[in-house]
This record gives sequence, C-alpha cells and structure tokens, in this order.
Amino acid sequence: MARRSLVERRVLITGASSGIGRELSLALSRRGARVLLSARREKWLDAVASECNRAGGSAERLAGDVTDAAYQDALVQHAVASWGGLDVLVNNAGVSAHGRFADGDDATLRRIMEVNFLAAAELTRRAIPVLSSGTRPAIVNIGSILGHRGIPLNSEYCASKFALRGWSESLRAELAPLGIDVLLVSPGTTETEFFDHLLAKRGALPWGKAKGIPAATVARQTVRALERGRREIFPNWRGRALVLANRLFPRMVDRVMVRLTSRRQD
Repeated sequence: MARRSLVERRVLITGASSGIGRELSLALSRRGARVLLSARREKWLDAVASECNRAGGSAERLAGDVTDAAYQDALVQHAVASWGGLDVLVNNAGVSAHGRFADGDDATLRRIMEVNFLAAAELTRRAIPVLSSGTRPAIVNIGSILGHRGIPLNSEYCASKFALRGWSESLRAELAPLGIDVLLVSPGTTETEFFDHLLAKRGALPWGKAKGIPAATVARQTVRALERGRREIFPNWRGRALVLANRLFPRMVDRVMVRLTSRRQD
C-alpha cells in the first residue's frame, strides 16, 4: 500500500500544549497537515498554534478538559465545522502519580484512568463516525512501555496504559473493515515536563530522573509510522529491551524491580 500522505490531512491532537503532543503537532505541521490542538492550558495552546502555522501547517485550537463529555463533542464538531471532517485522531493526553499504591487515594486513581484511558476511548467513540468517511483515516494512541511491563510505585499509570494497549488491539480489529488504522506508540522514558506535573508524589522516584530520548524523536518516529501504516512502535531501545527481557525472563525482571525499588526507599 502507498504511503499515507499527510498534506492537508485533518488531525485532532489531545495533550498538545507540551511534550510529545507539542512535538507531534509541529512534526505534522511540517508535513503540511491541518491540526486542531486540544489541552487545558489556553495560552500554551496559542503558542503551539503559532509555531505550527510558522512550520507550514494550519493550526486551530480549542482549550478544555478532555475528560468532559461536552468538550469531547465540541472537539469533533469543531473539526467538522472547520474542515468538513477528520482524518487522524491522536490520543496523547496523559497524567501520572508516583508512590506506593496503598498510600494513594481514590481521586488520583480515577483521574489517571479518566485522562489516560477513558477520555481516549470516549473521544474515539465520538470521532469514529466522522473518521470513517475521512481520507486514509487513522487513530494514534500514545501509550507507554509501562503498558507492556508494570513497575512499582507507578501502579495507577501502568494500569491506565495496559488498558489503553488492550483497547487499541481490540479496536484495530473492529475498525479494519471501516478502513481505519490504529497505531499504538509505546515510548520509554522521554524528555518532557511530565514528571514535573505529577498528580501526587509520595517519595523519591525509584529510578531517579533517568535520561530519556527527546520528545521530538518520538514525534518523528510516530509520524513516520503513521505514514507507513504501522501497527505499533517502540521509539527507544531501552523500552524495547525491557519488553523483550520481560517476555524472556519475567521472574528475573521482577527481582530487579523489587531490588531497585527497595534500594530507593531505604
């Protein structure tokens, strides 16, 4: 099959104000896409929209909380009103927390599941009827290596990303007859402000602030995978190595996780 052209394609991106979402918005704009930017921080969205326009794309933005059903409706309606439809949906919005699960609270658990998984699923359900009439339509779900291997002290986040991965696999089969591709992106540690905005931080991060790959690298690989019709990508080698090690030596990985976590909390 021929590569998917992104010129003039209509793309909705959640979590677009910073990190991977911002870099994806810019990378798609450089390909000539039209992007609708979604996030809560309106001033940040304005800045990203200006960058996208300068990069060669055409950007619009609509600020709001992606977990709100009325806002989800508004995003899809905005795309239809402005462009007549939608070709690509990028579910990127995400939050996290750190600490022992037993020391957490119900509100944090629910918020992480709502933003990372439920909002993506709900928005996608609203967008499917519009996407089904798009040009080479696709859904891009930004998951995580932690959707393949859970780690201690990030249990809520891991649960949300496991849910996103399982749902993506089911959705891919369901939407194939409609011609809608589903791409799952599973990055490892990425250089973003993500850990500066945790919903809760109960103790030191177990791995410290490990150096990750630039968010722009994740974005470039994601755009390339979208163009090529890929099913899933692992943008950094450490993530791929962890997934492989967990498949081949799960007990060994368990022991390493316990040892590292215990050492960090001594």
